[in-house]
Amino acid sequence: MRHRATLSLFLVLSVALLSGCAQSPRSGESPTTVRRTIAELQALRPEDFTAALTSRDGERSVFNTELVSMRATFALPDGAEFDEKLPTALSGAALFNVEKDAARLALLRALPSLHLKPAAFQRGVLSAAHTQFWNEAAPFVPELLPKITTAREFAIAAYTLLRASDVEENRQLIARYMAANFADQDEPRLIALQQRLRVNPLEQLRARPPLADLLAALYRPGFPVVFSFQRRDRERTGMAMVRGADGRFVRNADGSYFTIAQLAMARTNLPGTITNGNTPQGVFVINGTGTATNRWIGPTPYLESMLPIEAKVHVFEQSAVDANEAWSEDKYLSFLPASWKNYFPIKEAFLAGRAGRDEILAHGNTVNPAYYQNEPYFPAAPSAGCLVAMEYWSKDDGTLMHSDQLALVRAFTSSGKDQGYLVVVEVDDRARSVVLADVVEAVITAEQRLR
Repeated sequence: MRHRATLSLFLVLSVALLSGCAQSPRSGESPTTVRRTIAELQALRPEDFTAALTSRDGERSVFNTELVSMRATFALPDGAEFDEKLPTALSGAALFNVEKDAARLALLRALPSLHLKPAAFQRGVLSAAHTQFWNEAAPFVPELLPKITTAREFAIAAYTLLRASDVEENRQLIARYMAANFADQDEPRLIALQQRLRVNPLEQLRARPPLADLLAALYRPGFPVVFSFQRRDRERTGMAMVRGADGRFVRNADGSYFTIAQLAMARTNLPGTITNGNTPQGVFVINGTGTATNRWIGPTPYLESMLPIEAKVHVFEQSAVDANEAWSEDKYLSFLPASWKNYFPIKEAFLAGRAGRDEILAHGNTVNPAYYQNEPYFPAAPSAGCLVAMEYWSKDDGTLMHSDQLALVRAFTSSGKDQGYLVVVEVDDRARSVVLADVVEAVITAEQRLR
């Protein structure tokens, strides 16, 4: 997550957004980290925050600089410089949602010889293909699959082919090459891909265990829990609620349930076990709050949600006992209610942690949502795989005017703790945003069980 000072402005900005959601230092690693007390968090107000990037002049300055860099890269002839700069230019084109024709042509130039390039280059190009150009890239994938020997890049290529054409012939082709290319089928990204090939995701979702069981689970008693309810189609905005340490869901001043909109979609829209993919389903631990150094996230406090493996077992246990205990699937399943232990999708967070994902935070947003005004998730903006809350900034001076993220932080810490859990779960596949009516019966049932 650290970048050399010699990188260009364009590389820093684009890679900072798309190589991990936070780029924020861990506690103790840097004096720039801001750790606030509960009282300080509760006292924060939107007007306490400004972000130059969100002002009209600040946003246009960055946008114009980036656009010039992208165009220069796409105009390069094939060669070392083109290879060096293409992944960054493609991620920038996706971030700003511009130069789509030029990006498409550049990607198609790179695909035939992709297998000859380093894995990092393959990842950047294939991720761009899955983000915007899956139909155009699909004809190249059958020829590439037997030549891609790294699990992550193979999986991205496979998901791109499935996004273009999820038919039995393609599933069999992927399975055949996966078996031939990889001796270790226990690799977490391949485990997730195998499941995707064997089981129809929508049929699996329709067999989801009772939501009330998940909402009533203690995880570890006495800690608050953020529940993020999502659609199978992550292009639809999800919704977050907070269950306090006392087992009651947090209410607004008027007695209504506290809810905020929350987008759990990465710009790549790749599955959660893939770097820069969507927020994985499952249980995370929340290890306090922090302030990101990534300008695209902004200065509003984030919830430091951490995956298994990324956080050690004792952090998940909220205990200093046996700090060296190793993770296992059984340990992860101990955080789930009995009815959910055999539901494969809820294990995605564990697989994502095994795959090395980290810094998947619940944070605010300084990306101009106007980039995505024709997308189903507008006015939300996607990230590199985090949970993103709505924020509205003054176009005049970049002052924060309204923040769902700040409201979430205050709701989470309202019971006096800034540590707890996050549970991400897909509730169904309806083609609209998640609203309270979708989950309220399960919420009420869970509260009754916890009395």
